Amino acid sequence: MTVEPDPGRQPELRASHDDRERAAEIIRIAAGDGRLTADELDERLEKALTARTTGELAVLTADLPAVPGAASAQPKDLVEIKCMGGNAGRRGAWLVPRRMDISAIGGNVKLDFTEAVITGPTLHIDTAVRGGNLILITRPGLEFDTDGVTVVGGNVRTRPARGPKQPVILRVELAGQNWGGNVVVRPPRRTLWQWLLRRS
Repeated sequence: MTVEPDPGRQPELRASHDDRERAAEIIRIAAGDGRLTADELDERLEKALTARTTGELAVLTADLPAVPGAASAQPKDLVEIKCMGGNAGRRGAWLVPRRMDISAIGGNVKLDFTEAVITGPTLHIDTAVRGGNLILITRPGLEFDTDGVTVVGGNVRTRPARGPKQPVILRVELAGQNWGGNVVVRPPRRTLWQWLLRRS
């Protein structure tokens, strides 16, 4: 038996690449906030990236909070930060690009990921540190790989975020050179109140 289409019913709108990426972003951030398990993250991301209609995407994000300001924002392919003898960086709800090129020549560059808007599964950072510091402030759900950094008389230190392990929503891959400087991955510093509560 052939089912005739209902002329009074509007067809579902086909999803675009941007629609799928926005839904995937909402899912990743929800997983980072502890709203989804690792299995739920994998399952929903797979469905989001293969969804054909906006209705399918709406079902995947119906029980998740929207990401403020992220729907209209598009991440850049490349962000460059060049710091010579001063201070530079990113903090607050900044949009994480796909790649970053960072130079810290006798200066300090700090990337604070605690409130950053995650827009993709990976971030590749090419870095050149000479007598300066590159500091990355992490949070649960972020994974850092510093194996690609060549060290000449400097230091590379990594401390994972505090708290229970979360599904990985962003993998940060670092490559480049560190001459007599410091590349540090660490969680945010505790406030005085947090320190007192932990001590008690």
